[in-house]
Amino acid sequence: MNKLIVSLLLTVGISGVAHAAGDATAGQAKAAVCGACHGPDGNSMAPNFPKLAGQGERYLNKQLHDIKSGKRTVLEMTGLLTNLSDQDLADISAYFASQKGSVGAADPKVVARGEALFRGGDLTKGLPACTGCHSPDGKGNAAAGFPHLGGQHAQYIAKQLTDFRKEEGGRANDGDTKTMQTIAKRLSDEDIAAVSSYIQGLH
Repeated sequence: MNKLIVSLLLTVGISGVAHAAGDATAGQAKAAVCGACHGPDGNSMAPNFPKLAGQGERYLNKQLHDIKSGKRTVLEMTGLLTNLSDQDLADISAYFASQKGSVGAADPKVVARGEALFRGGDLTKGLPACTGCHSPDGKGNAAAGFPHLGGQHAQYIAKQLTDFRKEEGGRANDGDTKTMQTIAKRLSDEDIAAVSSYIQGLH
């Protein structure tokens, strides 16, 4: 029994060294350059740049690492992360995760279809409800690394869904199961517009 406890403690200790926790206070200064596009507190005013405020720390950290390594292509961020360490990325993630996100408004013309897709999916298309991973209020699942969607710009959400469904040159960093790629391929342009608009006003 003692050997098991020691083994667990060593594992936790090693993990703690390998994956240093982010420091939100330190991250505020390091995130200054990010503010030009994402807003000083992570609430981007431009609909093509995502809001980072209130986003899950684990999700943010993964995306920053994927962008830095080239696994996820974001042309506007080319070279911006090159000289940042793992600790820098963790600190920036912690800072934006600690901020409060703003909320937009949904287009009343498509809100009913958007809500239906988000909350119930579409069995005829084999589409699961978005709530399964992103929660009914759009807060996501921070522990699992599923992103917070509520209040995000509709234009940004629509672009991500469109990129996920591309065969080539799209977004392919959604894990080994390719969940988002599979789902996005079953969405029409109208579906994407509706669910993206609904998410923008979700809170």
